[in-house]
Amino acid sequence: MSARADRRPGVGAESFRSLFRAHPAGVTVICADAGEGPAGFTATSLTSVSLEPPLISFAIASSSSAWPTVRDTASLTVNFLSAGQHAIATRFATSGIDRFGGPTLWSRLASGEPVLDDAPAHLRAVVTDRIEAGDHHVVLALVVDAETGGSHEPLVYHAGGYCAAAPLT
Repeated sequence: MSARADRRPGVGAESFRSLFRAHPAGVTVICADAGEGPAGFTATSLTSVSLEPPLISFAIASSSSAWPTVRDTASLTVNFLSAGQHAIATRFATSGIDRFGGPTLWSRLASGEPVLDDAPAHLRAVVTDRIEAGDHHVVLALVVDAETGGSHEPLVYHAGGYCAAAPLT
């Protein structure tokens, strides 16, 4: 048996992490409430999946404190952050704190989901599927409402930190 056959398939965790640190990603905060109070987390894995119907997906670590709420909720919000909102992104990426306590400004939509008041845009989505994928879950959701607000410079995660995205001219 070769040495290659003895190893687990795939690249090592550090190589994988390093590769994706060099790949910029938009920053969002996903919020939900399954009846036990609001939960939220910073996500850089949001992607559009389909136009017809309008579907999105994102990944959440199975070990995340927000996972039980996301697992049990019927609907959620995705809050898009602007370039100057790295403090909000950091807050929702920090474990062991009350992410919805001061200074976070938030409210509830008429349908009940928590939403960040200062987010320049958000969407509301109904969860359609949760798929176990390694140490994460991939969540698929149908977008049922969107508040786009005005244009904003998005917050991006790149090289281990937050930055603004600058369009090419």
